[in-house]
Amino acid sequence: MSDPKPISRAEIGALTQARLSFSGRGRALTTGQALGFALDHAQARAAVLAELDTAQLAVTLERVGLTHRVVASAAPSRDDFIRRPDLGRALPDRHAAALAEEAAPDVALVLGDGLSATAVHLNGPAFMSDLSRRLSDAGMTVSPIILAHQARVALGDKVALALRAKTVVMALGERPGLSAADSLGVYLTHAPMAETPDSARNCISNIREAGTSVEAAADQALRLIVAMQRSGQSGVALNQMLARDGVLPTGP
Repeated sequence: MSDPKPISRAEIGALTQARLSFSGRGRALTTGQALGFALDHAQARAAVLAELDTAQLAVTLERVGLTHRVVASAAPSRDDFIRRPDLGRALPDRHAAALAEEAAPDVALVLGDGLSATAVHLNGPAFMSDLSRRLSDAGMTVSPIILAHQARVALGDKVALALRAKTVVMALGERPGLSAADSLGVYLTHAPMAETPDSARNCISNIREAGTSVEAAADQALRLIVAMQRSGQSGVALNQMLARDGVLPTGP
């Protein structure tokens, strides 16, 4: 039996976006590696500091027939948002009162900047458009897309409470790594509370061109929401139920 063909460095590198080193330990980075690291670091920093362009997002959403509303967390600036995560979870009373005037939906759809407005601009409108259509086809009512400045995950709970929504979908930019600064994360919570524990959420992550596709993420989100509305549960409790049943529902 012949020896297997060795795998080349190029073939290994094509399997992952992780940072790999094929040189011996203790050696300095090559010029190309050092410049690549500096570029990735700069892109990650730019993604964290970028502001949400709600005007641009509004135009994109309107093109696909989606209405929107704009809110902001209690963090008055990007610097405050980064330094004070608690402020990014709080919804000021004036925004809550404005949302309370909307009709109560089955599902609240929130699109926030999180830690990468870059990811939101690249993937957010397409995800919200796809999911909104799927939810409507399944007979559920949805809120306008709530565009949220300086938003942490838990801000979605406050938005949903103001809207009196049964379930909330909070999509926002994930913390950039040194291999990806454009990843969108989606957090789904049923019957959200003022202080919802993370164990009560379901998450779909790495939504981007080189990761989970928008279509696959929207399909998974729909099936999770259907399961949540049927069972009245989300997070760990829902995962345990789905593991017992062995399958996600495919329709209402």
